[in-house]
Amino acid sequence: MKESWKYYIEERVRWGDVDAARIIFYGAYIRFFEFAETELFRAVGLSYGEMFDELDVWLPRAHLECDFYRAAQLDDLLEVAVYVGRVGTKSLRLNFEVRRKGEDALVAKAHFVLVSVRRDTFETVSVPEELRRRLAPYAQPDDEAVEQNANALDEPVHSA
Repeated sequence: MKESWKYYIEERVRWGDVDAARIIFYGAYIRFFEFAETELFRAVGLSYGEMFDELDVWLPRAHLECDFYRAAQLDDLLEVAVYVGRVGTKSLRLNFEVRRKGEDALVAKAHFVLVSVRRDTFETVSVPEELRRRLAPYAQPDDEAVEQNANALDEPVHSA
């Protein structure tokens, strides 16, 4: 069941995403995460071109972490969920979950930490209030964060 506080996209595993065994190459997930992130920002009215010009910041990635649970294969239709895990003073965390469309089992999960920097100097600055406000509908509820931390000991299967 889809959760209203997560933003979803669908993306098919294509020939260029797989290795000789027709299993998705781990680096291809980053492209899927980027698509989901881009569409989340577009959905809240802040396409990248507009956001960077309007808010005068860049959001470079400072950290990326990904766990792989199941191997996705050529032509699988994946559903990628993205949501805000946390907004700090100068950074924010985006969480990602990947499943085959129509299935509950996780294929992969990841998170990015994005840092807010001035466009002209790359000096870290506070996450703009407008960005916080617009992303709020896609923020992880506190009760979900507690449950997620309780399940943090589940070990991924590194098959990809």
